[in-house]
Amino acid sequence: MKKEEAEELGFVPQKDIVYNKFLPYADKLDSESNDILCKIKGNLSQAVQLRELWPGVLFWTRKLSTYMRLYGRKFSKEDHVLFIKLLYELVTIPKLEISMMQGFARLLVNLLKKKELLSREDLELPWRPLYELQERILYSKTEHLGLNWFPNSVENVLKTLVKSCRPYFPASSTQEMLDEWRPLLCPFDVTMQRAISYFELFLPTTLPPELHHQGFQLWFKELIDLWVSVQNLPGWEVHLVNLFSRLANDNIGYIDWDPYIPKIFTRILRSLNLPVGTNQMLVPRYLTNAYDIGHVVIWISSLLGGPSKQAQKQLSGLFNSIASFLHPSNHGRWLMKLMKLLQRLPASVVRRLHRERYRKPTWLTPVPDSHKLTEKDITDFVESMMQPVLLAMFSKTGSLDAAQALQNLALMRPELVIPPVLEKTYPALETLTEPHQLTATLSCMIGVARSLVSSGSRYPEGPTHMLPLLMRALPGVDPNDFSKCMITFQFIATFSTLVPLVDCSSAVHERNNLTEVERELCSASAEFEDFVLQFMDRCFALIDSSTLEQTREEMETEKMTHLESLVELGLSSTFSTILTQCSMDIFKVALEKVVNFATSNIFETRVAGRMVADMCRAAAKCHPAESLKLFVPHCCNAITQIAANEDVLGEEELDKELLWNLQLLSEVTRVDGDKLLPYSTQLVQILQLTLHLKCKQGYSLACNLLHHILRSTALIYPTDYCSVPGGFQRPLKDYLPIKDWGRPGDLWDLQIQWHVPSAEEVAFVFYVLDVLLQPELQRLQSHAQGEQSMSRDDILQSLSIIHHCLLGAGSMFPPLQGDSIPDLVHSMVNLTETTLYTGVEYDYTRENYREAICKVMRQLLHYILEQSEDDTKSLFSIIKIINDLLHFKGSHKNEFDSRWKSFNLVKKSMENRLHGRKQHIRALLIDRVMLQHELRKLTVEGCQYKTVHRDLLRDLLRLSTSTYSQVRSKAQSVLFTALGTYNFCCRDLIPHVLEFLEPGRSDVSQQQFKGALYCLLGNHSGVCLANLHDWDCIAQTWPAIVRSGLSRAMSLEKPSIVRLFDDLADKVHRQYETIGLDFTVPESCLAHGLELMKSKCPTPTEPMPTAEMMEEGIQRQQAKNLDAIQKYEKLVDDLLDCLSDRNLPWKFEHITIGFLSLLLRDDHPLPTRAILFFVKSLNHDALIVRKVAISAVAGILKQLKRPHKKVPVDPFDLTGFKNSGELVAGDRPDNRWLQYDSSCLPRTQQDWERYHFVEKTHWGYYSWPRKLMLYAPLEEQPKQGMTREEMTEREQIIYDHFSDPIFINQLIEFLSLEDRKGKDKFSPRRFCLFKGLFRNFDDTFLPLLKPHMERLVADSHESTQRCVAEIIAGLIRGCKHWSFSKVESLWQLLCPLLRTALSNITVETYVDWGTCVATACESRDPRKLHWLFEMLMESPVNGEGGSFVDACRLYVLQGGLAQQEWRVPELLHRLLQYLEPKLTQVYKNVRERIGSVLTYIFMIDVNLPHTQPTTSPRIAEFTERVLVRLKPLMEGEEEIQNHVVEENGVGEQDERTQAIKLLKTVLKWLMASAGRSFSTAVPEQLQLLPLLFKIAPVENDDSYDELKRDAKTCLSLMSQGLLYPEQILQVLQTLQEIAGSSSWHARYTVLTYLQIMVFYNLFTFLSDEHAVQDVQALVIKLLEDEQLEVREMAATTLSGFLQCNFLSMDAPMQAHFEALCKTRLPKRKRRELGSVVDTVPSADLVRRHAGVLGLSACILSSPYDVPTWMPQLLMDLSAHLNDTQPIEMTVKKTLSNFRRTHHDNWQEHKQRFTDDQLLVLTDLLVSPCYYA
Repeated sequence: MKKEEAEELGFVPQKDIVYNKFLPYADKLDSESNDILCKIKGNLSQAVQLRELWPGVLFWTRKLSTYMRLYGRKFSKEDHVLFIKLLYELVTIPKLEISMMQGFARLLVNLLKKKELLSREDLELPWRPLYELQERILYSKTEHLGLNWFPNSVENVLKTLVKSCRPYFPASSTQEMLDEWRPLLCPFDVTMQRAISYFELFLPTTLPPELHHQGFQLWFKELIDLWVSVQNLPGWEVHLVNLFSRLANDNIGYIDWDPYIPKIFTRILRSLNLPVGTNQMLVPRYLTNAYDIGHVVIWISSLLGGPSKQAQKQLSGLFNSIASFLHPSNHGRWLMKLMKLLQRLPASVVRRLHRERYRKPTWLTPVPDSHKLTEKDITDFVESMMQPVLLAMFSKTGSLDAAQALQNLALMRPELVIPPVLEKTYPALETLTEPHQLTATLSCMIGVARSLVSSGSRYPEGPTHMLPLLMRALPGVDPNDFSKCMITFQFIATFSTLVPLVDCSSAVHERNNLTEVERELCSASAEFEDFVLQFMDRCFALIDSSTLEQTREEMETEKMTHLESLVELGLSSTFSTILTQCSMDIFKVALEKVVNFATSNIFETRVAGRMVADMCRAAAKCHPAESLKLFVPHCCNAITQIAANEDVLGEEELDKELLWNLQLLSEVTRVDGDKLLPYSTQLVQILQLTLHLKCKQGYSLACNLLHHILRSTALIYPTDYCSVPGGFQRPLKDYLPIKDWGRPGDLWDLQIQWHVPSAEEVAFVFYVLDVLLQPELQRLQSHAQGEQSMSRDDILQSLSIIHHCLLGAGSMFPPLQGDSIPDLVHSMVNLTETTLYTGVEYDYTRENYREAICKVMRQLLHYILEQSEDDTKSLFSIIKIINDLLHFKGSHKNEFDSRWKSFNLVKKSMENRLHGRKQHIRALLIDRVMLQHELRKLTVEGCQYKTVHRDLLRDLLRLSTSTYSQVRSKAQSVLFTALGTYNFCCRDLIPHVLEFLEPGRSDVSQQQFKGALYCLLGNHSGVCLANLHDWDCIAQTWPAIVRSGLSRAMSLEKPSIVRLFDDLADKVHRQYETIGLDFTVPESCLAHGLELMKSKCPTPTEPMPTAEMMEEGIQRQQAKNLDAIQKYEKLVDDLLDCLSDRNLPWKFEHITIGFLSLLLRDDHPLPTRAILFFVKSLNHDALIVRKVAISAVAGILKQLKRPHKKVPVDPFDLTGFKNSGELVAGDRPDNRWLQYDSSCLPRTQQDWERYHFVEKTHWGYYSWPRKLMLYAPLEEQPKQGMTREEMTEREQIIYDHFSDPIFINQLIEFLSLEDRKGKDKFSPRRFCLFKGLFRNFDDTFLPLLKPHMERLVADSHESTQRCVAEIIAGLIRGCKHWSFSKVESLWQLLCPLLRTALSNITVETYVDWGTCVATACESRDPRKLHWLFEMLMESPVNGEGGSFVDACRLYVLQGGLAQQEWRVPELLHRLLQYLEPKLTQVYKNVRERIGSVLTYIFMIDVNLPHTQPTTSPRIAEFTERVLVRLKPLMEGEEEIQNHVVEENGVGEQDERTQAIKLLKTVLKWLMASAGRSFSTAVPEQLQLLPLLFKIAPVENDDSYDELKRDAKTCLSLMSQGLLYPEQILQVLQTLQEIAGSSSWHARYTVLTYLQIMVFYNLFTFLSDEHAVQDVQALVIKLLEDEQLEVREMAATTLSGFLQCNFLSMDAPMQAHFEALCKTRLPKRKRRELGSVVDTVPSADLVRRHAGVLGLSACILSSPYDVPTWMPQLLMDLSAHLNDTQPIEMTVKKTLSNFRRTHHDNWQEHKQRFTDDQLLVLTDLLVSPCYYA
């Protein structure tokens, strides 16, 4: 096949779309595709060499993507590589306009999509340009200032682009990437997120094994150690997981994951966020930063298999532990994740199996044999998934996820999957009371249908279930239950598509070579006929119950409701599937039955009639010849007889019988065209009779008939969809249909039967048109010329006939012809369209009805608009006709889209992902070929814009601005479609739209004005004329929109118009992307363009560009860039002109200012006039304008910033240390110089100049960059303190205004007003404004601002304080490059100000001051800010202003220190030293603040790999000191009360009280650090545990004091922590000690702690045998506790552990409990009356109770099934029903719980008990009768 094709084409195609080969005109496609490819190569290459990005390159790249949509990758490998290289160069052009970049990127992704086509030898792509592109766009430095506007989609496009290029990065790239991004790995900094997400995106993982040492081996150990040691789910952990899952998937068998598997599964389980235990607090970041299930699933499926089988063991454990969560009675926000896991995992394993066994080998590394999945692996996997999936079938979220999971599992192991599903399905089909159960089981059966009928040797008895299932499903066709009805239709349709419905029972006698199962199937197939007939009876019943008379009152609604139309669709498609698949014998019986039903009754035509007609159509479609002779003559006779009567034609309400026969006839004629020809004369007579009926319903049906007759004869379509080519008409001895059950279509032997119009059919079509269409056109024409008038109804009728003719025969009419319109755009490249052949040879000798209709419609339209504009119905009709004249070539876009969607749905529900290779059912393949044909018909992208189109578009515009709103909106939607179709037509139309908005015109009505605005606004999907990404268009539309505010038609009283302007402004703001000013094509692209030109096969025919042309190209490129800048500046000018008009309403002023703010850019400064305007607007009266102006001026200052020079420095030269080359992070000798050291701060000019300041916090923490870029010395930087003369004009404007005291007074006054009370926050925009001022003009404006700042600081109002905080933050950040003297004097001014501010701090302002200091310290070297830090450290907690001021000062200080992270250890030590004596604070707010500050102090003490112990404060040392002070609480046994006695007691009690106060602060610290730090200090926390257990209350009661509540919260948070394996022993030892404590509260809390801790570290525990035994021993010990509550909690804990399979119910444990149960109780002594009752239970009673509790725990641990050991235990338990309390109580509770949870499936569970046991049970479970 390939060989012949290669000779035909001249090259071997990479991978073309195979479906093209089955089109009826396939032989013409090779030459057509070669021709188009030639043009694309030649013109694209020319456009690049002539440097014409727009329109040339853009036009031809778009053609290339259309080419790929039509033909796939039908080009040679050489061309493929050339295209990719060229596009890669284009995408990475540095200043490329963003929308072009996205277009190129999407095409490039498409070219790279099938990575198996190009190996690493064929293609290599550099990674750095992509990184620079990402950095420039995703981490843009100017976007937040409004200098760049990127669309929302850009992030995904760029990420997909990198993913597609990743396999082709060179081998050396891994090391380069690590060198580039390792220095960013500072875990306290935001750069960590950036670096890890770059790693995730860029690191190549598909290198061949021989290059692994240059690939993942360089980083795997480092990153996995990092991941294993992080305990608190920071945001970047997700990216690491995604990276590992990709690595595992690409390198199965080359990495040993075994040591990490328990950790991986523990973290996956934690990430599901399942609720455990009684009262659990969730840490919010666990929800937001949870792993992405899609990646988790890939990781798990890559770990399976291999020699150790570890992963499967853990996976079974995972499913066992979460199974009970999937039971339908449980519900929560975690359920979606679980369902997603179930649905995706089998799909992922199937994908892996396909790759290992069935995929063609490619250049990608294959899986080594040792690690391929074995048969046993697959069986184990399927077995471990079955229980959870079967539980999930009936989930609250619906059964879809389970059905998809089952579909994939059944592909691997049908014999394990299908029987349990059948077991659930049969009972569900029998019950009538549980419809949800039925829909769930049926949808799962549909999933496994294909595996059931064609399961082959694995599950040979599968097919025998099919007939029983079909027969039992029939009652589901039920008119009263819609969803049941639909799922039944789907079920029946699915099975009948897979199976030929042929009676082969006679084969049992004729053949003797059948297997047992085949014989069974043959004899069962006799029931098919019965099934088909019963199904029809059901459908007839359904139809009878849904006639209009039954379902509605009179005349309420005539149309079908939405539900009815769905049922109609389900019914007709199911019935046609059944008929397609049945043998001729069965078909004849069915046909007879349908004909009888249809002809012996008369149906109303709206609901029931449609359904019956659909069934008849289905029959006619299958075998037209047999069916038509039963229907057509009958209907024709009936119609002729009734219509023979003259009066009928004029009746308004027609006879029911006539209508029904017309409807029936119009549906059965939708069949193969050549079968209709014998009846052609009869049909034409009927049409002549009925098309001019007076009754609208009548002539509509006649029009449908006309449409269907034309369509059937004129279109190309396949005529058979049977599952076996050639149908089943063969004798049984040659052909046995049961062999074809579930057989896929053979792609190479499809034998599609096409209907291609024959000469007779074409002649017939034109005959019909001549007879029926011609007269209508003549009548309308003479009406439009005023010669003979027609009534409106007549016009409507004629238009209806014309429209249906156009719809029926549209594919035969050639497209509209005309001259193309020149000069819309100038291009040096040929922009001609390519035409596609779609199987129709246009016959130009006949009349072109498209032209004729077009001519008459335009005349009629103008006549109606002038004479009778209120005839809206005719206008609607004309609009539809115009739409079809422009676009219709035989199919509509929306129909095509919905067919494409449904094709994909069916394909998904029945595909075989395991074997792949397009093994779809034949009907589906044929459908796909048909879609390919339709796609070709619809591909008319970028048609040439001709005069005839221009005329029609202007007519549409006229309709879009006419009087009636419905006409307008219909016309607008047609207009928008057309605008998106023709090249460059918007440029032609925009001026005409804008005419309506001209302020000078007095002849524009409000309707026209609104219509024009809607035309500019566009619809949600199409083009928006107001905002085309093109200077020519925007320069026209934006000023026009603004000027329209002066138009007379504009009235702000009309809310609809006001809303329109709001929508317009909003849409422009939402959709605007920065438009390029620089269209330069770099030299590197030209070379690639040239190579494309020189390439062979097919060789481009375009000539090489000459030197003169190249020269002209360069000229044009410069001219275009210049032109863009001029248009940009003119647009800004025009908008400013509009603003200077005094009459412009305020709303339009705001819109204009909004437009202007979009025009700020980072590559071209704003014109001076606009700068002046924005600076003046800072003091505008309107708040909204001031806000825009603040942002704009901040952006302008960024544009005016003078670049500061940087020089590379080698960090090791600075310090004199050697670069050892090994990885060591954290505080090292070679980064010590970066840290704050109060003994050597730059306090003098010389020090200041000598120091190397490093502003960014992350440099040097993890590793040093190759070259550290630092700022050059002061003398090489831009001059400071410029005079006005030295400034540019733009700078002078700003200088003048800010040097003006009046301007500044006004500005500060505005800035210190409050905007929304209580909602205002520190504003980053205003901060940016001040930062820019002080950065660009150093301290020029300080003298003017100083008095204002002093005044504001003293005023304690919220808004004034915020204003001064914004100025100060701007000042500190803006003084980055000032000289030492300026900085020093600045701080002399600032320190007193800040002191005042901090003493005036209030509850409203402390957050703003915190933000101010944090913003000021961000990315600044701490040594530069030593004045600030020393001032803040003076005495944060001195009690002067009361507790509140103390708390606020700490908050402000914390803001500054937190920004500095690891670089200020000395300050942290000083602060800790200062705080430690003050930890016993009385006030709650100060305590909480200190807790939070402590978290930040110890944040740097992390337990990460390759990290040095920190020089910052360490938790361990601090905890030791605290424990000494808490000693008094540890010793005593009495309860710890939280009453802080006034300070007058004696020493001893004082020590204890102090300890309690201290404890309260420590608790606050523990709570604050739970969510923020990276690693948990487990050993240190353990020392505090005994204390917490002592305090924490047992009951859930909110009235407890703060101390107890905090203790409880701390325990809950600590128990959820992730533990390292080595920490487990320590925790268990501590818990064992506490379990021996004398307080029962502590013992009780041990159990609740244990539950959560074990579940959240499940696999880590399971991998340690000792730990499991210790836990078991601990729980069993506590079962025998003397306190009843503790015993019961121990039982609950035990049953939880059994349920999640942490412990297993083994014989020794069972024996232990049974032995305990048999403990003899002492006899009760007779007591003397009045003696004290002995309350302490005897030890024997406790032991006996423990045994009973143990048994009860075992029973409650399996709430949804009955394991083998359960019946016996229930019997043992029942023996204790009459024991003393509390035993009796326990037994009763257990039994009632057992009853409650097993009630649902009791029928199943009953089977597990013997009869005697059942008797006992029934006695126990039925409550005793009251009257007995």
